[in-house]
Amino acid sequence: MTTPPLTRPSLLVRIRDAGDREAWRQFVDVYAPLVYKFARRRGLQDADAADLTQDVLQAVAGASKRLVYDPERGTFRAWLYTVARNKLRNFLLARQRRRDDGDPGLLDEQLAREEEELWEREYEQRLFDWATEQVRGHFQESTWRAFWMTAVENRGAADVAAELGLSVGAVYIAKSRVLARLREEIQRIHSV
Repeated sequence: MTTPPLTRPSLLVRIRDAGDREAWRQFVDVYAPLVYKFARRRGLQDADAADLTQDVLQAVAGASKRLVYDPERGTFRAWLYTVARNKLRNFLLARQRRRDDGDPGLLDEQLAREEEELWEREYEQRLFDWATEQVRGHFQESTWRAFWMTAVENRGAADVAAELGLSVGAVYIAKSRVLARLREEIQRIHSV
């Protein structure tokens, strides 16, 4: 994927309504795994990562009524990263105070620019994973496998065609159809 799309402004508007279960389901499906993975990568155990994820989601829920989409102020994803980073920092500082060890300056080093870039890459991966979950059932197994083997596993079309008993042209068509559907799904979640 290239530049990830912005979070759909209508989703941000819809999550203002705590009773809009579909909006919150979509929001949690896309963003909770991203926050959880961020926490695990920073060394938190499963339960602590799950707690941190809940803390971040609660912070979003608490702020959702005040969320106003303004692309001039930055992306929602960047704001969410800041929330997750601050919640992680608070967690690590609290743990450090309990243990009374370490240098607080090390926390700043841990959350450097490369961490933000990794956050973006993981968002892109999560968005791709979510989209594949949404569209996979819309394709025959041979079409899906041809797409997966060429686009994800980066195998040659001729090898995939031979393995699946398809023509090379059919493999390219399958890959193109699935990619087009994935783009539509990603645009759907990010469109107004």
